[in-house]
Amino acid sequence: MSDDDDQTRHEFRDAVNMSPAELEKWLDTDESKKVGQKDGGGESTGHQSGRRIVDLLRTKKDELTESDLKHMRKVVGYVNRHLAQRPSGDIAETAWRYSLMNWGHDPAKK
Repeated sequence: MSDDDDQTRHEFRDAVNMSPAELEKWLDTDESKKVGQKDGGGESTGHQSGRRIVDLLRTKKDELTESDLKHMRKVVGYVNRHLAQRPSGDIAETAWRYSLMNWGHDPAKK
């Protein structure tokens, strides 16, 4: 694994602050399924990503593929871009927060 791959893993772990179990539980909620850009099948891009993130969190470092690392970089980019767009006021029940949670990041989590 290269230094760039290690950096990707580190940034991914910083961006994803939900455990696999927390994320799986979240992805089963109606709120999770209602947000995000939908593809032709009805599932949002973020929801699909969340399912892949659960798998990535459970994958051993030396078993990560280039495709896995590419998705990890995509997650980091998404989380960072959307955190920069934080709305004012209480975020507890916002589509903004729910969308980020589909990508493994709960901005309300301490």
